[in-house]
Amino acid sequence: METASSLEHRLPNPSLHMRGQTLKFPRSASSKEAPRFLAPRLSSATATSLLHHHRHSQSSTPRLSFTAPDAASHRCVSSVLKKDGQILCIAAANGLVYTGSQANAVRVWKMPEFTECGHLKTKACMVVALHVSNDRVYAAYANCKIRVWRRTWEGAVKHVRIATVPAAGSFLRGYIAGHDKTSKHLGPISSLAINTSENILYSASLDKTVKVWRISDFKCIETIQAHLEPVNALAAADGVLYTASDDATVRMWRRDPCSGPRSHSLTVTLPTKHSPVKTLALAADGGVLYAGCTDGYVHYWLKGCFSGQMQYGGALPGHTHAVLCLASAGTYVATGSADSTSRVWAREADGFHSCVAVLQGHRGPVRCVAASTDRHSDETGEEGCTVFTGSLDGVLKVWRVRNSAAQIHDSALNARDYFQLT
Repeated sequence: METASSLEHRLPNPSLHMRGQTLKFPRSASSKEAPRFLAPRLSSATATSLLHHHRHSQSSTPRLSFTAPDAASHRCVSSVLKKDGQILCIAAANGLVYTGSQANAVRVWKMPEFTECGHLKTKACMVVALHVSNDRVYAAYANCKIRVWRRTWEGAVKHVRIATVPAAGSFLRGYIAGHDKTSKHLGPISSLAINTSENILYSASLDKTVKVWRISDFKCIETIQAHLEPVNALAAADGVLYTASDDATVRMWRRDPCSGPRSHSLTVTLPTKHSPVKTLALAADGGVLYAGCTDGYVHYWLKGCFSGQMQYGGALPGHTHAVLCLASAGTYVATGSADSTSRVWAREADGFHSCVAVLQGHRGPVRCVAASTDRHSDETGEEGCTVFTGSLDGVLKVWRVRNSAAQIHDSALNARDYFQLT
């Protein structure tokens, strides 16, 4: 009979989450990779004509969004190197930024000045995933446990640890009682998500499962056999759970609390052109789902206004290696890649995306990214966002990205080229 430890050793190598120096990121792990295109130069009249034709056609052909962002559209406002090793995860909320790394501490940074204002330290090993919801911070560690802190504002920012999930000894007690034997993941945790409407915490793992934790008592109430390959990312909104896997699919799950111990049912499976999915992100309103893949593309789906079904919208190109992380803020989506760059896209009302910035400066794969919207205080009134990038080079960077109305207009005229994905 195999023990938990022996089973864990047979799981896929978790080097993507743990050891950057041994990673190799190919351009594509797809057996049917989409061809690479060069965007032609289009006149304003031609681009407008193409746009008019596309909007009035009934074709559902996926589209790729191309653009040439202005080099002056962004700037790096801070770059920090700590002796924590590789930066593995970032979360931003309520004017605070949390970063996790190979060290066992979660560092806390205050915005907008981006100064360190504390840290959450334990005796555990490296931090592999972070999630912030309301006044609570959830951190997943390489030992397959999750620690929970409550944030307070009593004169200064303070964090008090309130739980360890699963609790010490719960696995043994469950085994003796004959139930809840699998409350602990058997492989490294890859992602965390919160179902705020039902007060539920989700954790995904390379052991191919997703565990459902009731936040009121942090008890594991369900284990979802989500995919046939490791589960790399989660996203949740409006009672719907999305899971992404190395099996090149994104799955959509709905929960029915009246269905007993197996309350989550598979609703739909979204393919990603035979390319493993490493990261997910949802737009703030839940209307757009993004999936970053090893082929360098970010595929996205649009939720129907009336049907609620996810319809494939297209792909965002540009990265030459695997897309490792995504973050959505307002109408912006930021990406991080193994090619050591990040990209920022602006989504327009009609669903098209314009690349407004290519962020270069890291010397290693960009492992994690977070974003927040803001409005610059200068007299131009330009809208933009702040992007935080963490890399396996151990450097944390903060970027200001602007997106003026003129830039959006130019992108709309010159960067809408449509190609069929094969």
